[in-house]
Amino acid sequence: MPIPYYLAISGILFTVGVVGVLVRRNAIIIFMCIELMLNAANLAFVAAAHSLGKMNGQVFVFFVMTVAAAEVAVGLAIIVTLFRNRETIDVDEVNLMKH
Repeated sequence: MPIPYYLAISGILFTVGVVGVLVRRNAIIIFMCIELMLNAANLAFVAAAHSLGKMNGQVFVFFVMTVAAAEVAVGLAIIVTLFRNRETIDVDEVNLMKH
């Protein structure tokens, strides 16, 4: 398959992730949409690296996946703490933590 197809799929996935982050109010779904955006970027990196015949894209994807795993661990810990304190994971309720 030519690289424009991969880049088009990557763009569609990234757009779905952005729309999910902007529209949804559930913290877990927002984190899933962020992961979708990171995976879309990873697909674009791998496709570009494959078309150029280099390994730079795969190496960069490895580091992005490592950061994404750390982000999920910290993000889920924050969500669990928020749920224990407020019994909701609605991001509109985060303002209530100020007092």
